[in-house]
This record gives sequence, C-alpha cells and structure tokens, in this order.
Amino acid sequence: MNTTIRNTEPKVLWNNFSDINAIPRPSKKEERIVAFMVAFGKKLGLETIVDDIQNVIIKKPASKGMENRKTVVLQSHLDMVHQKNNDTVFDFETEGIQMEIKEDWIHAKGTTLGADNGIGVAAIMSVLEATDIAHPAIEALFTIDEETGMTGAMELKPGYLSGDILLNLDTEDDDEISIGCAGGIDITASLEYDEISTPENTSAYTITVNGLQGGHSGMDIHKGFGNANKIINRILFDGFDNFEMQIAEVKGGNLRNAIPRESYAIVVVKDKFKAAFEHEFDFISATIKKELKVQEIDLNISLENTSLPSKVMNPEAQEKLVKSIYAAHNGVYTMVASIPNLVETSNNIARIVVKDGNVEIACLTRSFSESGKMDLANSLRSVFELANFSVKTSGDYPGWEPDTTTEILTVLKTLYIELFKEEPNVMACHAGLECGILGTHYPAMEMISFGPTIRGAHSPDERVNISSTQKFWKYFQEILKNIPVKA
Repeated sequence: MNTTIRNTEPKVLWNNFSDINAIPRPSKKEERIVAFMVAFGKKLGLETIVDDIQNVIIKKPASKGMENRKTVVLQSHLDMVHQKNNDTVFDFETEGIQMEIKEDWIHAKGTTLGADNGIGVAAIMSVLEATDIAHPAIEALFTIDEETGMTGAMELKPGYLSGDILLNLDTEDDDEISIGCAGGIDITASLEYDEISTPENTSAYTITVNGLQGGHSGMDIHKGFGNANKIINRILFDGFDNFEMQIAEVKGGNLRNAIPRESYAIVVVKDKFKAAFEHEFDFISATIKKELKVQEIDLNISLENTSLPSKVMNPEAQEKLVKSIYAAHNGVYTMVASIPNLVETSNNIARIVVKDGNVEIACLTRSFSESGKMDLANSLRSVFELANFSVKTSGDYPGWEPDTTTEILTVLKTLYIELFKEEPNVMACHAGLECGILGTHYPAMEMISFGPTIRGAHSPDERVNISSTQKFWKYFQEILKNIPVKA
C-alpha cells in the first residue's frame, strides 16, 4: 500500500513521510531517526548539527533572489506517540508503520500513524532537498521527545539558531493559524499498600473497558470522550461499596498525553455476592453506555471469570484508591473567558497501575494560565495526599502567550485569504506546542504554527487528510516566498 501512498501528490512530501515512517521513532528512543536525519542533511551537502540532547539542525542558504529576506526556522518534532489496538500485533521498536489509503485519508493499520508530527518533518525535508522552491535562509530544527516531556525543546541551548521567524508545523486543522498554546505539568501519585491473602469462598473476574475513541489529551479534551480509567473506577467503586469487592490488579491507559482508551482490572467477590454483583455490573455498564452513547458508540464493558489471584489489596488501601480517583478531576476545568470555546485548564487521568503492593496514577494538567495550571495541580495533589499518596510533579513547561501583532501573522492571514478566498481561524490551542519553550530560549523570535488536517492524533484512529495536505503544501511554499525582508 505504501507504493500507492508514494505516488500520491505531492509525491516529494509523501515519499519523505513514507521514509521516516519506515523507521521506529518512539519518544526517548529516537537514535535511528536522528541518524537518518543527519545522513539526509549531509547527503544534501548542507550544514548539519546534532546538539547535546540530540536535536538535529540542518541549515540551507537562501535561494537565488531571496538573500535579503529574514532567516526562517522551520520546526517539527521527530518522535511519535505509540498506541495500538488491543488486537493489533505490532512491535513499535522494530517495525515501520504500515499505512493505507481510505478515500481521502491516510491511516495506519491498527496503530498510530505518526502524522503528528511526521507530516511536518516530511514537509521540511521536502523544502531542504528542493531546487525549485523559493525560500529565505533556512534553519530546520528537528526536536526529540516532544510527546513525553518536550525534552528536546527544553534542552535546546541559545546560540544554535539565528532566525527571526519560527514556523512550527504541528497544528492539526488546515484552516487554523495557531498563535498560542497551553503549558503543562505532570502529576504522579504513588502509594504502597499491604497485600492480603485472597479470602476463601470467592470468585475472580476480569473487568474490561475498551473500544473508546481516546485521542489527544489537549486537542480532544473538550469533546466529552470517555476516559477508560474513570469508567472502570466507577465500576470498582460500586463493587467495593456494595459488595465488598476486592482488587488484585488494575492497568489502565498508557501515555500521559493520550486519553485512555482501555482499562482492565482483576477483582474478587465473595461467592454469596456473585449473583447480585453480576446483576449490578450489568446495570451500571448499561447506564454508562447510555450516558456515552453519542460520543462512544463502540464502548465495550465486559465481565469475565478468571483464575483466582493469591493476593488482593487490603480494604483500607482500596478505599483510598477508588475514592481518590473518583474525586480527582478529569476533563475540562475552566474555559478562557476572552476567547469563545477555548479550554483554559484541563486534566487527563492518563494511566493507573495497581499491582504487587504499588499504585501509580499519572495525570497531565494543561493550562494557558500558570496560576490556573498550579491551581488544578494543587487540587489534584490535595485529593491524593489526603488519601496518603505520595505526589510528585515533573515536566513543567510554559505556555505560549498569543500575540496578534506579529509581522508573520499578517503574512499568513493575507496569503490564506488570497489563496483560499476565506478568512483563516487565528487561534490558540489547548495542546502543548513547543513554541512556548523555544520562546524562552529565543525571546525575540516571532513564532506561528500551522499544518494539514489530522484527526485522532495519539490514537490508532489517527489519520491525515490527503486533500488538506495538498492545500498545506501549497500554502507552505507561498509563505516561504513571502517572508519579509530584513530590517
């Protein structure tokens, strides 16, 4: 199927995208894609730099007649989110992404596609190797580890770049021009507990919650999608509260920036409560499905008999677990008052692991407001600390404050109207773009973000629109031709 994709217009972009998707590139394990990008830059005879953290910088002189234009930094991240459907057999460490075309969309087969941010990387590569695209002097910045901590942007040192304007290619709607983004902070709650022997005269079950849409914990947080961790905890709370149900294991969610699609638990119920527990399970499952019938048409909640575990949580620890997760905020917390329909602050209860005497709950809190971010972080910390969890914060990164007065915004708006005969949507996004962090290193640099239409980022439903990518590629080239002259 990749041959068909390679023959899709614009061929240069889709060939580069296919090349990088053939290379495993999980966050924090970008060695192979870094080596590939270095070889790519050197093959073109361009100055190619790898900094201490393994960001790659490739510099290309201005094309003829464009020497008097401002230097532009073209920026995208090399890593991708690794998520797959439960029934998909795939090794992200060794296999390249398998792609296919469905109507006007490119998908992966049961996994994330890597269009976030591989399309941006491929577009920059296409400009770097082009001989027929007018452009100013270019500094191409390919960062690492954007998806799990923005480490590449965080650790980029001043002095590597001299550009006046940064074009970030990580926005996911082709009619949007992003001029701001939320910051974020990770909250991790941990608890050690004593296991006790599984009581006699009990039966064990596996509870499964899956089939959810998942999605990006910033861009999709306002859409009302189900969170598998909150759903399964609702069932666990009910079972514990009404039937003395005991938990042996819980495993829910995966990545901090992905709304969890799946969660599993192994639980034990006394035989005398079996019939009542199963009846109540059917009732609460049907209730949850009814509540989410519009957003989550494929939601599955199932109960199956399983082997009896030897150990379970002690009741005191279990009460702290289910009540703290119930109390912890998930989803939209506040909206931006000055911009319609824009989420200001949110939280994603991204991952829950309960096993062998240890609990870990991982959350990602996002906000445009530093005070709002810390307000919600403190709320979550308070909930978990009241339940005797140990709470740590990490990965704190700043937001990108919107600026509607930049010269590059005027250029992008004017070109968009000329090319597409409509007004673009100038906006700020609730996702965490790297611009806010890069702006702390290069405060004088004007920054803006745009890109083609991508749906389902951070989930196996991720897909990129072909027609939109053609539109984006045309727009991108025109922007490069119209970069302002140097002062």
